[in-house]
Amino acid sequence: MYLDAHKNLEEKMNKTLKVLKDDFNSIRAGRANPAMLDRLTIDYYGTVTPIKQVASIAAPEPRLITIQPYDPSIIGAIEKTIQQSDLGINPSNDGKIIRLNIPQLTEERRKDLTKIVKKTAEDSKVAIRNERRNGNDALKKMQKDGELTEDELKLAQEEVQKITDKFIKLIDEMTEKKDKEILEV
Repeated sequence: MYLDAHKNLEEKMNKTLKVLKDDFNSIRAGRANPAMLDRLTIDYYGTVTPIKQVASIAAPEPRLITIQPYDPSIIGAIEKTIQQSDLGINPSNDGKIIRLNIPQLTEERRKDLTKIVKKTAEDSKVAIRNERRNGNDALKKMQKDGELTEDELKLAQEEVQKITDKFIKLIDEMTEKKDKEILEV
């Protein structure tokens, strides 16, 4: 009976982990990574649209990203969006393709990025802990409704804590990996 609650809890925590992974992919680490542009959107004929849906994005070299819009008339809008973003990259275009030269990160910028990574990870840990609290509340409600005995409740809450610990450990590992990637020269 409480196994459904555990399964539901793991699904929610997996979603939190996926969001964290997406956030980490959007933080640049000195290498050209098309995922850096995933959260950028443009106004495409009155609709807010992700750049990756209106253009072909590639990383042909370690320090270069190319963006080739399917509709050449939107090249200016894409360029403007990139300039206004927090990527810190100046786009250049030849009328058909936008090129983004990824500069080497300075030591100061690397430290700033690691702080951003740590804050993002901490936000994810808070979300995981909130899911733990919600899971425990659901179990307590099940016990109150007579669906669980006190011993079953204790066992179920211990399992919730094990699941939480597993996800916190995964977040720590992802954070450590991203920090190494950023600090790598």
